[in-house]
Amino acid sequence: MLFIKSINTFGSYLMLMSRVLTKPESWKMFSRQFLRDIYQLGINSIPIVLLISFFIGAVICIQMKLNIESAWMPKFVVGYATREILILEFSSSMMCLILAGKVGSNITSEIGTMRVTQQIDAMEIMGVNSANFLILPKISALVGMIPILVIFSIAAGIVGAYAIGYVTQMMTAEDLTVGLQYEFHQWYIWCSVIKSLFFAFIIASVAAFYGYRVEGGSIEVGKASTDSVVSCSVLILFADIVLTQLLMQ
Repeated sequence: MLFIKSINTFGSYLMLMSRVLTKPESWKMFSRQFLRDIYQLGINSIPIVLLISFFIGAVICIQMKLNIESAWMPKFVVGYATREILILEFSSSMMCLILAGKVGSNITSEIGTMRVTQQIDAMEIMGVNSANFLILPKISALVGMIPILVIFSIAAGIVGAYAIGYVTQMMTAEDLTVGLQYEFHQWYIWCSVIKSLFFAFIIASVAAFYGYRVEGGSIEVGKASTDSVVSCSVLILFADIVLTQLLMQ
């Protein structure tokens, strides 16, 4: 029964995406919605991304220093390990998991509220492709902003590592800089950005799907928001495994 329900849900998702991923009926309205969603979903997320990344960078630096400190271990290894963790996993995968909670629930609740208040039904009566009008700008906005948020996250994490090193005097800025530059591969940055693009699509499309199919009242909107965050998180983790295997070979 659960398998059949999952297949039906996936089929409904594909049918909705077939309506979403079409040419907008009005580019003027699309641009207006796109800019609004850029601000609401992307720019409004910058402070939380910077704050979390700053402290995570500091914590990673402390943990690396405490757990791998050895007379046989070069001092720059702390900076090297901090860089690899930030670039390869945290700033793409873990940050998108955090954004799934903030952005995903926002998208689900917004569209779900429009569904229960019959605003979407009114659009359909007027002949508007409500799925394309409401969802495509959100997907485009989040996919466009995610690479910027990833770069901001990496930068904030590195600043946090420098800050904790300066405040605690556990290591010098020179040693940290050497570690950050040691055997740096530009492809790792691109891997992080590519993965985040897929994660952004998952967050926006899945969250919108749960909001679009809400039935009932405000309680169902809250349940849909919770379900969307859980589903987005599971799909991001699964996609992370597949994409890491494909990109890092």
